[in-house]
Amino acid sequence: MIQGTGSDVGKSLIVAGLARAFTERGLAVRPFKPQNMSNNAAVTADGGEIGRAQALQARAARVAPSVHMNPVLLKPQSEVGSQVVVQGRMVATVKARDYQAWKPRLMAAVLDSFSHLAEEADLVLVEGAGSASEINLRVGDIANMGFARATDTPVVLVGDIDRGGVIASLVGTKAVIDPDDAAMVAGFLVNRFRGDPSLFADGMRLIAERTGWAALGLVPHFPDAARLPAEDALGLAGSDSRKPGSVTVAVPVLPRIANFDDLDPLRAEPNVSVVLVRPGTPIPAEAALVLLPGSKTTIDDLEAFRREGWDVDLRAHVRRGGRVLGLCGGYQMLGNSLADPHGIEGAPRTVPGLGLLAVDTVMTPEKRLAAVTGTSLPDGVPFAGYEMHIGATEGPDADRPLLRLADGRPDGAVSADGRVAGTYVHGLFADDAQRAAWLARLGTASAGAGYEAGVEAALDGLARHIAAHVDCDRLLALAR
Repeated sequence: MIQGTGSDVGKSLIVAGLARAFTERGLAVRPFKPQNMSNNAAVTADGGEIGRAQALQARAARVAPSVHMNPVLLKPQSEVGSQVVVQGRMVATVKARDYQAWKPRLMAAVLDSFSHLAEEADLVLVEGAGSASEINLRVGDIANMGFARATDTPVVLVGDIDRGGVIASLVGTKAVIDPDDAAMVAGFLVNRFRGDPSLFADGMRLIAERTGWAALGLVPHFPDAARLPAEDALGLAGSDSRKPGSVTVAVPVLPRIANFDDLDPLRAEPNVSVVLVRPGTPIPAEAALVLLPGSKTTIDDLEAFRREGWDVDLRAHVRRGGRVLGLCGGYQMLGNSLADPHGIEGAPRTVPGLGLLAVDTVMTPEKRLAAVTGTSLPDGVPFAGYEMHIGATEGPDADRPLLRLADGRPDGAVSADGRVAGTYVHGLFADDAQRAAWLARLGTASAGAGYEAGVEAALDGLARHIAAHVDCDRLLALAR
């Protein structure tokens, strides 16, 4: 089990790199994360949803993603509450304080899913959540030491040297956690090192001496990590990519932005600058396309959009002849109205939309989770992606659908002038043909590099990187 001294120390990518490295050795590897908190989710082959990081790790292990790889997924809807997804299906919306009482019953699902994976694998790589030193959350824990103790799974602790204080964070974890929990830790890794590794040799020795844990590797910074989907919104920090001579795609950053890895293929294009529009800043006038991303709480995020004045900016963008594309929740916002009669996202209510598409959306309890293929209209360009949404959207502009799915269903809507469009399909830009078609509409060309092939190359490079700097033989010997 790979645990961390804190969030965003690189646990997810280390597990992905190990998964590919051990798969290359001929082992049947399965990734597993007992509990994840993220609005960046993926559709599984068995018809559920899991954290995006576990889907990437499954890809690294060259297996289809399964709901058992992330049996408990928390999808934040507010500062104090989240939807609870268990083995791929939403079961409740709970407040953080009330969630503590849920943990004992959720442990049964965690252990059931772990058993499923253990039966089909030579090696299960388990990823912890947050920090191992959150002792205030230790009672009933299912994500870190609670799981490790329940399954007798040895732990490797990861610290991030890039953020500073890595010696204190590793040694401090040993100091604050329960001695029986500390006994589960077999070794440690120091991640994201930059410079001459010999300069930190004493640091590795001191950590080992103070903790009694084995030093299993000093892992240098891996630049190509930027080519891989991020686990959660922390991955959006500092991710603007302004490039000379490029077209600008502006993306308003909503409080509950979801499935933001839709942006990754655009960010990888040399002729595209993806500008994340932060609160307090206007939508840039030079934008060729304003892209409204998915949202976990569409109505709340629409209200936040208006508070920022982005609705005014968006209307000005359209008057200048700019294009707009809404993805999933962003599509719903573009319509005339959004109704939540069942109170799925909070109190039952109906609010006006942005009025750029002649459609109306009604939130429905049923959630659509499916991989889809089809062609865009009217150009007939093929695409592959996935649906992950609640709600039904209808209206005159839906009679001009953006896409035609392989099963014959229309999807999305296009305005009468063709400059505003929306769709429920995620992953559209990961399809090379679709991305090239969209960039042509914006007056530029795709570099022609295959996005999915680039992800595969990055995973192969990550596996080599991990294998070169981590004692993988010793890690494998620790497994039981």
